[in-house]
Amino acid sequence: MVTPPQPSSPPNAAPPLLARVLAIAAIVIGGLCGGLIGFAVTDVSCTDGCTGTASVVGFASAIGCAIGIAIVAVLALRAMAEWNEKEARQRAHLE
Repeated sequence: MVTPPQPSSPPNAAPPLLARVLAIAAIVIGGLCGGLIGFAVTDVSCTDGCTGTASVVGFASAIGCAIGIAIVAVLALRAMAEWNEKEARQRAHLE
């Protein structure tokens, strides 16, 4: 009796857990830094104590920085996954 070949599992395209955690940490830290910079620049440039305006600008800066870093992080993680998949295919081809 011939056993049918077992289907091979598809390669895992997800980046390693450490890379994903570091990407999230970079997004959070970058957002915090962007918010602090936006708040500080607005607070320093304002002469009559406009803390509300500085807070709004700080929040918008934090969101903008976090979105920008998130885009870069996603592109880097995709490139890492593609690179790992390419190497796995090359190793499988050589074996």
